[in-house]
Amino acid sequence: MTGYMAGRLLAPLLLLLAASPFVTFPARAGGPPLTIAVGGSERAFDRDTLLARPDAVTVDIPADVSYGRPMRYRAVPLASLLGTAEFPPGTVLEGVASDGFTAQLPPELCLRTGADGAVAFLAVEPADKPWPNLPGKEMSAGPFYLVWVRPEASGVRSEQWPYQLARIVGSDDPLRRWPQLAVEQGLAADSPIRAGQAVFITQCMACHTLNGAGSATMGPDLNRPMNPTEYLTPAGLKRLVRDPRSVRTWPGQQMPGFDPAMLSDADLDRVVAYLGHMAGRKAP
Repeated sequence: MTGYMAGRLLAPLLLLLAASPFVTFPARAGGPPLTIAVGGSERAFDRDTLLARPDAVTVDIPADVSYGRPMRYRAVPLASLLGTAEFPPGTVLEGVASDGFTAQLPPELCLRTGADGAVAFLAVEPADKPWPNLPGKEMSAGPFYLVWVRPEASGVRSEQWPYQLARIVGSDDPLRRWPQLAVEQGLAADSPIRAGQAVFITQCMACHTLNGAGSATMGPDLNRPMNPTEYLTPAGLKRLVRDPRSVRTWPGQQMPGFDPAMLSDADLDRVVAYLGHMAGRKAP
């Protein structure tokens, strides 16, 4: 079980997307559509149309992050769906799932097609051959799931595999969009706090906000009204991240555990250092 997949709940995609002017009757016939809004345009892709594309291929994923085992999918290269060969500097792609999970996706990774690094594919669940349920869940990763071939070659993280994907949206870099995420300007470039800021944006902002900054809607804000470093010891906070249920449990608990394969000990130390620093930088 992974940090991303644990605690996810199915939300009504049809209600989420019903207001979109790009949702057509043919798209509904093929199931809930995936919307891609980049470069000033917005397009909707339905399941049947994607599976019929000439660039749809079979991809084998030896270590699927969400299923925790090898998986095989029919999928389309994400780069071919984005509709652009480059993005303006300072752009990030957000992969928004139906439950509010929001993955931060570097455009340069998503545009890759070569054999010397990670390549992103949009896996599409066929209506007549549904994928298995996710471990411990009563739902699959479909109908759309972002998977990676050779993720280790480009440092793709566990929170960059959004499943039940509803939208891919081009946005400004998080630090430009939300300055309240930024650390003190005077910190050294090689400060572990600065490194923790980068890890936080990729691994934690998929579910949480901080100082009200972020697009995700799954978890609570981690600086307002209190920062977790203000009521947990460093050891207790690290244990909470590794195994939340070993620290406290409650009905409906959603926070997953992050094992060292998802978040190394060094990166966990950096995130804790960043949170401790931001406790003194609360935004109104």
